[in-house]
Amino acid sequence: MSVWTDIFLGVIAVATLITSILQVGVLLAAGRLAIRLMRLVDRLEREMKPLFGHLDAIGRDAARATSLAAAQVERADGLFADLAQRAESAMDSVQRAAGMPAREGAAILAGLRAALDSIRGMRGTRTRRARGEDEDALFV
Repeated sequence: MSVWTDIFLGVIAVATLITSILQVGVLLAAGRLAIRLMRLVDRLEREMKPLFGHLDAIGRDAARATSLAAAQVERADGLFADLAQRAESAMDSVQRAAGMPAREGAAILAGLRAALDSIRGMRGTRTRRARGEDEDALFV
C-alpha cells in the first residue's frame, strides 16, 4: 500500500468520527429540546386549565341567560297577544253598546216619521176631498 492510501484512509476515518460526534450532538440537543417542550406543554396545561374552566362556566351562564331571555320573550308575547285580544273584545263591546242605542233611536225616529207622514197623509186626503166636493158642486 502506498502512503497516499494511508492518508486517504485517515482522512475518511477522521471525517466519519466528526460526523458521528456531530450526530450525537444533534441527538442530545434534540433530546434537551424535547424535554423543554414537554415542560412548556405541562406548564401551559396547568395555566390554561382554570381558563378553560372559566370559559366553560361562562358558556353555561350564557346558555342559561339565553334560555331565560327566550322564556321572558315568550311570556311577553303571550301577554301582548292576550292584551290585544282583550282590547279587541272591549272595542267590540263598546261598539255594540254604542251601536245598539243608535239603532234603536233610528228605529224610533223612523217610526215617528212614518206616523207623522201618515197623519199628514190623512189631512191631505180630507182637504182634497173637501175641495173635490166643492169643485163638484161648481161643475155644471
